[in-house]
Amino acid sequence: MARGRVFGLLARRQPRLRLVGPSVSIRCPQRRDRRAWIAVRQESKGFLEPWEPVWPRDALTPGGYRRRLERFHSEWHAGTGFGFFLFTNDGGHLVGGITLANVRRGVVQSANVGYWTGEPYIRRGYMFEGVQLCLDFAFRHLSLHRIEAACLIDNEASRQLLLKSGFRAEGVARKYLCIAGKWQDHETFAILSSDPRPSVPVVETT
Repeated sequence: MARGRVFGLLARRQPRLRLVGPSVSIRCPQRRDRRAWIAVRQESKGFLEPWEPVWPRDALTPGGYRRRLERFHSEWHAGTGFGFFLFTNDGGHLVGGITLANVRRGVVQSANVGYWTGEPYIRRGYMFEGVQLCLDFAFRHLSLHRIEAACLIDNEASRQLLLKSGFRAEGVARKYLCIAGKWQDHETFAILSSDPRPSVPVVETT
């Protein structure tokens, strides 16, 4: 898809781009996803909270979801961030989310990637495939040069996911992010558009 067509898609009020892999697909969050998102986040609350910023008091309310959705769509239209939900191809279950954030252009051409998986869906390879779909979007559609990621020092599952996905460890950032209410050290990773990465077939729909 030509870059101009991609940004034509992003200009719509509710982005419709969907990327499909062998087991999962990713697309921009929509209003109809509210109940599924609240349900999987509620079920996974104890599992997710140690790895995320402190949840706001309204995190699992319809109003909280609406504000999150508005932010997702605003960032899509501005080209500064691209949030996706991750769904199984078999049954269409919402299993997690993945976001390209802090998109920088000019001489940088980079972004940060972050992700979460609902506890019932961990260790099934879903997020590995989702990361590959997101990288395809970042490098092939957005023409970015570099994608950065970070994980808590003791988050071995996330570390292995990034390495398996083609990222390279670059160092440790001290007190990098405020996670679970504390400024914590993170191991940093990056992948370049020219770096080798796993091959995942991608089907594109709009």
